[in-house]
Amino acid sequence: MEWIQGMNAAVNYIEEHILEEPDLNELGKLAGCSAHHFQRIFTYIGGLTLTEYLRKRRMSLAAVDLRDENAKVIDVALKYGYDSPTAFTRAFQLIHGVTPSQVKDSSVSLKAFPPLVFQMTVRGTQEMNYRIEKRDAIRVVGKKIPLKPTLEENFRITPKFWADCAMDGTIARLADMMDTPIYGLMGVSTCNEKDEWEYLIAVSTAKEKGDFEELVVPPSTWAVFYEEGPVIKMQELEKKIVTEWLPTSGYEYANAPEIELYMNPDPENTKYEIWLPIVRKEEIM
Repeated sequence: MEWIQGMNAAVNYIEEHILEEPDLNELGKLAGCSAHHFQRIFTYIGGLTLTEYLRKRRMSLAAVDLRDENAKVIDVALKYGYDSPTAFTRAFQLIHGVTPSQVKDSSVSLKAFPPLVFQMTVRGTQEMNYRIEKRDAIRVVGKKIPLKPTLEENFRITPKFWADCAMDGTIARLADMMDTPIYGLMGVSTCNEKDEWEYLIAVSTAKEKGDFEELVVPPSTWAVFYEEGPVIKMQELEKKIVTEWLPTSGYEYANAPEIELYMNPDPENTKYEIWLPIVRKEEIM
């Protein structure tokens, strides 16, 4: 399938540029999606983040280099992007459990991490509740923060942002402004083909924005997935969407914001939806 070919092309590109910082935009193009969505697909399907994968691949190759009797730790460290032998030793030991200087001992065991190869697997799975909706433009207002280039950083900063907005009264103020569909508190990620990625905690409203930010989500077709239970399980639903629904759906990610919709405030038993902007594959050929 096309998405598998695209992901494998991206992995090949990573291997060809393994000593360089990853060009996320190029990887997204090869995989047929945005840089943000590429990282999420990679993480959910590959089982580890792109940063973790790069670290393991580089340390696997570094171990091979260090087996050379003429190899110096400082030279190998510099080759793989470390400014000091100390930082390289720490990273190497975290992966292999031994120091770089111990590698030449033939009795030492090392770990090998070959390049990922993505394949399509068919397996039984739990059902997912979803619907396809077409919506006109959606005006939302809220508070925003800039997002980082890597998925790991964003997984750290967005929960803190929610906690801060709850503490400073932002969420309560936004809830009072909600007066147009879609009803609920939203987390809106604008991580598509634009220079700056942003995340808004927002509501749909016709009221004046006041001191909040305004965003108009363009008319889109949405795949809307519904679930209820602990909000912490939302990532499990996102993983199922990316790994099970999207590859066989006939759709691709569209270049539009993505929405998390929370329909009640209880984090232990909430009702929530994931609004995924989509476009039919034949429409982007």
